[in-house]
Amino acid sequence: MSAAHVLDNPALASLTGPHAPFAERRGRVLRYPLGVSPWLALPDEPDAQDWADLAALAGPGAEVPLPGFRGQVPDGWEITFHIEGVQLVDHGLAAAPDPEAVRLTPADVPEMLDLVARTRPGPFLPRTIELGTYLGIRRGGTLVAMAGERLHPPGWTEISAVCTDPAFRGQGLATRLIRAVAHGIRARGETPFLHTGAHNAGAIRLYESLGFRLRRRTAFLEVRVPETLGEGRAVPVA
Repeated sequence: MSAAHVLDNPALASLTGPHAPFAERRGRVLRYPLGVSPWLALPDEPDAQDWADLAALAGPGAEVPLPGFRGQVPDGWEITFHIEGVQLVDHGLAAAPDPEAVRLTPADVPEMLDLVARTRPGPFLPRTIELGTYLGIRRGGTLVAMAGERLHPPGWTEISAVCTDPAFRGQGLATRLIRAVAHGIRARGETPFLHTGAHNAGAIRLYESLGFRLRRRTAFLEVRVPETLGEGRAVPVA
């Protein structure tokens, strides 16, 4: 059965839509190149062949993220990480360009990776910048805040990697960058959305105050591919 909405399986919608040039595929399983994003897309209702294709694509013993997956993990596939999350969508966001925001380029990636390592907004890899526009704010020549675009289902773009150096928090830099990134998304006739942890109350309050609303609850989990595949019962995700 198809997802009722492209945002129900946004990685799949991205990799079969605007981000299709990035897609690495085996059967019905798709993923981004490992240096671009860890996100991987299963069909909405994966069968035994899909799990076998995932195992072959990832390799024995590999850990793979299954964002948003709410189905059943086959016996022998160990869940190594699982947190609840939320998906929020633009519902009146006051999008606007920011005169201090600069577009970041591949030359800025080392600084971006350093900022991400210190602030931990979520996965950002050496080639993640290829997924869309990333904007940053510099102070004294140093990158102190950034935000950008990640998943790209048809008609939608995810705002991601929103982070601010701890020494510059409380100045509204993240808010300004979210609005600036959203302005670019809106200019293409698309709608911004984003994800965060369900227990990240501060971030949720910020996003809702900016004009995002909760669309659905989701989950972020990683599973380890069995070293040896075999038949077994399916284990529901808690």
